[in-house]
Amino acid sequence: MVKHNNVIPGEHFRKHWQNYVKTWFNQPARKTRRRVARQEKAVKIFPRPTAGPLRPIVRGQTLKYNMKVRAGRGFTLEELKAAGIPRKLAPTIGISVDHRRKNRSLEGFQVNVLRLKTYKQKLVVFPRRAGKFKSGDSAAEELANATQVQGPLLPIQREKPTAELVKLTADLTAVKAYDKLRVERVNVRHVGARAKKAAEAEKEEKK
Repeated sequence: MVKHNNVIPGEHFRKHWQNYVKTWFNQPARKTRRRVARQEKAVKIFPRPTAGPLRPIVRGQTLKYNMKVRAGRGFTLEELKAAGIPRKLAPTIGISVDHRRKNRSLEGFQVNVLRLKTYKQKLVVFPRRAGKFKSGDSAAEELANATQVQGPLLPIQREKPTAELVKLTADLTAVKAYDKLRVERVNVRHVGARAKKAAEAEKEEKK
């Protein structure tokens, strides 16, 4: 028996654990299979880009991730309108559309409109039937030179933060940053009480 108020040991080890071990011996073959599948898909969807439809640039959700930009689900109807692309045409020329997304900032809106216009300039539209060209289709010379885009489609360029180096002067070292922060914190904390006190003092003066 165990001493004091502790658990009485009752281990259950007879479980044939060897039968339940997860192995990864198929990992190299899976890697090959995925690569072959990607190559087959690229051939099947030619001349479309292998990365799929064009996605917008959005910011990550919540305070933790909103400083990072990433690919979103689809472009808003306002962005398509500003770029001069009809909403029903967009999915047919490889542009993803999301009617639910809202433009919260002018900067984000302008970035995505520019992205759409850049894509539109580089776009090569093949005719549905070979040799039968319609309005909106690219010229025969462009079709001859067209290649399938491998890898990311219009990759998102993330800006690296840069810090400016400055020489420490006597004025800079004289500033007590921590003390300043504490003082300002107290000021913010007492702003209501001080305003109330000032209002009461003003009331007393008028009497």
